[in-house]
Amino acid sequence: MVNQDFSLRDCITLDFEFRPLEGREGNLPEVICMVAYEVGTGKYHRIFQEELYQLKAPPFPIDETAVIVAYFASAEMSCFKALGWSMPQNVLDLYAEFRNSTNGFSFLPGGRSLLGAMKFFGLDSIAPEHKEEMRTLALRGGPFNYHERSSLLDYCQSDVDALLPLLSAMLPGIDQPRALLRGQYNIAVAAMENTGTPIDIKTYADLCHFWDRIKSELILEVDAAYGVYQGGVFKSDLFEKYLGLANIPWPRTTTGKLKLDEDTFKDMSKAHPSLLPLRNLRDCLAKLRLSDLYVGSDGRNRCMLSQFSSITGRNQPSTTKFVFGLSKWLRGLIQPRPGMAIAYIDWSQQEFGIAAALSQDKNMLEAYLSGDPYLAFAKQAGAVPSNATKHSHPNERNQYKQCVLATQYGMGAESLAERLGVPELRAKQLLDMHKKVYRTFWYWSDNLYNTTVAFNQVATLFGWQLNVQPDLNPRSLRNFPMQANAAEMLRLACILMHERGINICAPVHDALLIEASEDQIDEVVLVAQDCMEEASAILLGGFKLASDAKIICSPERFHEDSGQHFWDRVMAILERVKSSEKLNAGC
Repeated sequence: MVNQDFSLRDCITLDFEFRPLEGREGNLPEVICMVAYEVGTGKYHRIFQEELYQLKAPPFPIDETAVIVAYFASAEMSCFKALGWSMPQNVLDLYAEFRNSTNGFSFLPGGRSLLGAMKFFGLDSIAPEHKEEMRTLALRGGPFNYHERSSLLDYCQSDVDALLPLLSAMLPGIDQPRALLRGQYNIAVAAMENTGTPIDIKTYADLCHFWDRIKSELILEVDAAYGVYQGGVFKSDLFEKYLGLANIPWPRTTTGKLKLDEDTFKDMSKAHPSLLPLRNLRDCLAKLRLSDLYVGSDGRNRCMLSQFSSITGRNQPSTTKFVFGLSKWLRGLIQPRPGMAIAYIDWSQQEFGIAAALSQDKNMLEAYLSGDPYLAFAKQAGAVPSNATKHSHPNERNQYKQCVLATQYGMGAESLAERLGVPELRAKQLLDMHKKVYRTFWYWSDNLYNTTVAFNQVATLFGWQLNVQPDLNPRSLRNFPMQANAAEMLRLACILMHERGINICAPVHDALLIEASEDQIDEVVLVAQDCMEEASAILLGGFKLASDAKIICSPERFHEDSGQHFWDRVMAILERVKSSEKLNAGC
């Protein structure tokens, strides 16, 4: 990475046209054409598919003297990987920089696409209709006649030509070293999107094929304990009757009706675990479309990770195309190949640790370093004795844990009371105790909040900024430093892991799924955890966050504790349905 500022003359604007191999989503990219423009020399490179695949390296410099400029650069880096080219040392992603500069704006006239960015800066661009026509042609795949090849190259060049005036308009406001760091993350994203997550493709195909019958069986089996479905439809009056019989208080709307949204069910199933099967069932029936999951011919889940797409700068992949976006029980589809292993590594109480480091609250730092900040909080509050453990005082620990999480999620006393199943007064006492024990943190948080409101802007330690609009939720604003700096930390960890040759399958909020051979997984996990620790130290001025690792070797599956029981239930139904079909076929 260059240490000094760069100029326009150092830049090479670049665009590829590509499609998934065989036109199947989830497959690796098939590169169709490329156009690049060297600003310093004024030279164009217009190259079509056959010649591109023959090149061993790009026809332009990619060393420290050059900056590769693209819009949503992970796509271009994926094409580099598909062609077997080495990665450039410097990448500038104008999407990430436009997203950063406009982050928080509630309305952008053209959205955040390249055309939208051009419109924002008052620059001319091609008609959206022509762009869609060319995308359709590229997705169709070859063979291409002479006219189609020329049209695709011209279209590709139109994007390249658009990048130069956009770069000229944006460059004065770009924080170059940090922008290049964000650009480097695109290289790691391309590697993750290339690797993908191993899926048990046979079980996935069976679930898709038999899903309608499985759903009917699930309703009969799960609802036997609740009696809230009628003709396959959830009935609120029957659910209200069940709640009364089970003596479960349930949140209501201002009009007195039961709150039946996903978040309420999520909170209430935590307070009342007996409701978890019903919540999973509702989740399945309401939004699960298994066929939308992107699974390539090689049985790997690959989809666009949509980096920088959330307000906090986190990845925001599709909840239907990404296996980790589906219901947790479906993570059982994740299964390493024979001889391989995967490891799920997540930071321990990451946001709590970030809050402690940023605020320099001694009690909070002490709680994090204890290894169990939730139990430490209960001890600091005098709720449990100093020799208490999570086994000796599980209920107290859980209450103080939920209180910590409530402050991280911007949750008030009413919501916390619902989650814990306690009176609102008790929830308020817990939140007040948090403010008392972690007084320094709250002083820091209040000061940051007031400064942010005064200047209508806040930024992470590495420059991911938020333009504060009047309608922004104050609780979200208070939590921005923890969430957004957590995103920065994840990006740093991914960059470090990629540089050290670790295969990352996917980023999952504050965790990473990696892959290695069974005989190397233990060693690779240690390297990965070192990267995560180093990333936290870089971001937090030397303060290191710990991480936990869960290793899954073939033929085991990836299971979340809260989802495995439901997975087992669905698998049992699947076997019954398959057996029934075989019997019917034999008649």
